[in-house]
Amino acid sequence: MPPSNTGLLPDTDVLIRPLAERDWDAIVSLEADAYTEDGLSEGREALKSRHFEGTCFVIEEAGRVGGYLLALPYPPFASPDLSRAEESGHPSPNLHAHDLVIAEDLRGRGLGPRLLTHLLNTARELGYEQISLVAVRGAHVLWAQLGYRAHPEVELPESYGANAMYMSMEVG
Repeated sequence: MPPSNTGLLPDTDVLIRPLAERDWDAIVSLEADAYTEDGLSEGREALKSRHFEGTCFVIEEAGRVGGYLLALPYPPFASPDLSRAEESGHPSPNLHAHDLVIAEDLRGRGLGPRLLTHLLNTARELGYEQISLVAVRGAHVLWAQLGYRAHPEVELPESYGANAMYMSMEVG
């Protein structure tokens, strides 16, 4: 059975849907707004190289892209280097939640956790065993509250900067 990739979020006028080609301008803008100041912005080519059909989603609100999540199969205990685009796919039972951004004016409505729940349900439906991510800017405390376990022993590319932490959780 294919994953349920679209649907209105309960009690909102916000839709989670698969990422489409027309969404890239909005995604690049949201990503730049979120990460440029910290030197973590990747740019269009790198972001597009992390798109994987069926595991990347946008939040649409009032006809605009108000957030996104890029997730791709990636080997466990490894992560993409922000300074370069991916050159090939990585068949893996691990789904790497590479990037999640919610527009500033939509924050505080629980959309990030809802998007992550959508990703977890999709990962289950597609047979992934775990989800990994790199928490940046000291956000590992937040991710731990959502069930992700820190792996301080995992070396990360320098492009993630200080206070970055590899984390993972079993899909179950």
